[in-house]
Parts: sequence; structure tokens; C-alpha cells
Amino acid sequence: MARELYTARLLRKVCISEVAQCYHFVFEVEGRDTFDYHPGQFVSAVATDESGKQQTRAYSIASAASGNKFELCVNRVENGFFSNYLADLTDLSVGGTIQIHGPHGHFVLQEPITDSIFVSTGTGIAPMRAFAEWLFPADGADRSQGKDIWMVYGTRHETDIYYQDEFEALAKRAPNFHYLPTLSRALDEWAGLRGHVTLVRKVAQPPVLNAMPPFVWSARAFSLIRSELSGAQSVYTVVDTWQLLDERRETTEISANSTHMR
Repeated sequence: MARELYTARLLRKVCISEVAQCYHFVFEVEGRDTFDYHPGQFVSAVATDESGKQQTRAYSIASAASGNKFELCVNRVENGFFSNYLADLTDLSVGGTIQIHGPHGHFVLQEPITDSIFVSTGTGIAPMRAFAEWLFPADGADRSQGKDIWMVYGTRHETDIYYQDEFEALAKRAPNFHYLPTLSRALDEWAGLRGHVTLVRKVAQPPVLNAMPPFVWSARAFSLIRSELSGAQSVYTVVDTWQLLDERRETTEISANSTHMR
């Protein structure tokens, strides 16, 4: 059965990292008043390449639902058809269009909300930004239920920290939102956390959760977080959806409160 295709028109394009050639896009879905989805879901873009072959690429939505709009975070990939195709769309009030279907995916928050740790690298920040927007809307009621939300983001260089100003502003506005950008190739003047964000072995409720900053500082890797302590209340965990598939061989159990893509 063919999936219903929608035409998404580009409203705005912003380069959020010149070095990484990463772009933030705002689209609206033509012919619809609303485009409903859950934060954490993705859309699939469809186009025909120069050889006449149809290409499909999934992109996590980088925003909470708002009318008929959705946002993406995309970087250029060498010889990558879709990433470069999107990066070349014109930044006009009435701009280029792409064909999409969706939303898709089960990488979504579950309620009731619990203390949560969001871990991502690179453009894996997209669904985490959607979670943060939904939990702490700028123009609506707080949905975090007072739970502590930790945003752990890893990249190599300070120039590659996407949405830094947004998350720092959110951390000032919401005392239960904790933002922890971490660099693996930081310059000497970088005063923040250092290390590789690829895998966390285990995390439990306080006192471990309360000691999160030094734990992050000393860890060598982060990608999947889970509770292994018998009888301990599980921490609700969110993982980078792509890294989860690579790291699954390293794990034997995922907390019942955790959520994952497949």
C-alpha cells in the first residue's frame, strides 16, 4: 500500500554550524492546518536522484508539534544525496519543496514523566530538542512535572555544539533542566566537560543521579543508559536512536521505563 505523500514547503533555513555545515530547517505542510506528531518521531523525505532512482531518507523531527509546521536538523554528508539536496534549498518566504511521508516511529516519551537523561551526539540532538520543547514549552504549561531532565550532548569542537544558546536559556528558565555539553577535542580555554559521549553503563536514582556532573566528567563514553541495581527505581532513559542499534550488542537488558526506536 503506497504511503500518503505530503508536500513540505521551506519557510526558513539557518546554518547553525559553518564548520560542520549543519542547517536548521522550518517547513510547513501544504494543504493541512495541522501536522500532528509526537516528539521523537521522524519523517521520511522522498526524491529522485540524477540517475532516476528514488531515494528515501528518514529525519528525526527537531521540534514539538506546532500547527502544520515541523523542523529538521541536517548536516552535509560527502556524496550524500539527500543531506546536500536539503542544504541547497533556497531560504525564501516561499521556498523549495520536498515530498515527505510520516510521521513514523516509537521513540517517544512515555507518561508519567520521570527523572530523565537525554544523551545524543551530532544531529542526534534533533529528537532531544523536540523532547525539551514539549516538556518546557515557551508559551504553555510546563509538562516536566518537576522531574529532573539531564541533556547530555557530545561533539568534538565547540563550533559543533548545536542549539547551545537555546539549551542554556532553557536551563536558566527551568531549574530542573540541566544542560551538559561535552567536548572530546576541546581547546584549552574550554571550561566545560570533556570526554567522549558514547555509552553509559548504568545509572540509578539518587545518590548517583545527584552526582551526575562528576560522573559525566569522568566517564569515557555515553549512548545507552540503564538501571542494573536490583530494587532501585529505574531512571527513564532516552538514547540516540542510531547509536542504540550499534550498541545493543553491549547490553543485556533495557529498563522497562526506557524507550527505544526498535
